[in-house]
Amino acid sequence: MTVLTENPTRSITTPMVAIHPELAGKVAVITGAARGMGAIFARGLARQGVHVVAADINEADVVQTAADLNAMHNSSETAGRVIGTAVDVTVPEAHDALLQTALDKFGRVDFWINNAGIFPQAEILDITPQQINSTYQVNLNGVLFGAQTAARHMKENGGGSIINMASVAAVRVRVTRGAYNSSKAAVKHLTNCLAVELGPHNIRVNAVAPGFIDTEMTRWVHEQPGALDNALGTIPLRRIGAPEEVFGTLLFLLSDSARYVTGTTIAVDGGSQHI
Repeated sequence: MTVLTENPTRSITTPMVAIHPELAGKVAVITGAARGMGAIFARGLARQGVHVVAADINEADVVQTAADLNAMHNSSETAGRVIGTAVDVTVPEAHDALLQTALDKFGRVDFWINNAGIFPQAEILDITPQQINSTYQVNLNGVLFGAQTAARHMKENGGGSIINMASVAAVRVRVTRGAYNSSKAAVKHLTNCLAVELGPHNIRVNAVAPGFIDTEMTRWVHEQPGALDNALGTIPLRRIGAPEEVFGTLLFLLSDSARYVTGTTIAVDGGSQHI
């Protein structure tokens, strides 16, 4: 990939060079991995030699993503393999089945990345019971159920690392996003709770809080008149972030470089949480 020099305010997608040989042979489960940041996470970890179970509610899409990633790394003897499978993160038993898939294919699980999420928008007075329920079911319950499944396995197998996807919206109010903002605030605090209770079992739990990142979820920033200028006015670095930049933080948290880091939420937002 190359730098988007024709529009430097959009995102910079040059790969960041970071090699962590200690990750080779490890196994990661990633939810919400059919596209966007989840697919970027799967690709980046596979490049590090990590085997990946990529899961998504859209089974056909995630299976295709896995096939594309395996083809991309087909010539590499060190790349990890990617398996695509379906999951509904709102169902606790679906996480158990996901764990079993990982054990059947790779024999272990070292990392669990709760990335699946939805992004509803509505003014506060227009948020419906269905919208708030579905948002919390996916964005919060899905994180809890995934962490529970991962922790039960890791507790009996020497530990591991769980990463939750929060958001800068967890600490910064954005209008028309009350359901989303509050769900991500809950994820941030849940991460702290998980870290405290699971730490004695050598299980690290951290969260990544992206700001404006160039994915399908933020396509509206480029489509709505004036939205990009408004967004850039809230970002000290004056550009939209790239999924690769979120992956760099996730990679650090999974690596031995962060082996004494737990219960923290790292913002990848160009400084927007401070404005």
